[in-house]
Amino acid sequence: MAHVVADPCRGCQYTDCVVVCPMECFYGDEVQLYIDPDDCIDCGACVNECPAGAIFPDRDVPGKWAAAVELNAGRVKVLKPLGARVTEKRPAG
Repeated sequence: MAHVVADPCRGCQYTDCVVVCPMECFYGDEVQLYIDPDDCIDCGACVNECPAGAIFPDRDVPGKWAAAVELNAGRVKVLKPLGARVTEKRPAG
C-alpha cells in the first residue's frame, strides 16, 4: 500500500507535503511531485499537508485520476537514479 500524487499537483509547485514524509519518498520534475510506491509506508502524513488535495492512498485514487498510480511508479523509476528526490520545502511558483 502506498500513497499517490494525482493530477491536482500538476503545476502546483507546493512542497509542504515533502517535509513531513518520514521516508523521504517524494520525487519531482518540472510537472509535479511523485511518491515512490516502494518506499512509502502509507502513514498519510503528507495528505493533510498537500494544499492542492492531490495525495490519495493508491486504493482510493478517484477514477478520473486512476492513471496516477502507474504514473507515480513510472516517473519515480526515471527520477530516482537522477537524484530528483525532494525533501525540503521550496518556494512555490
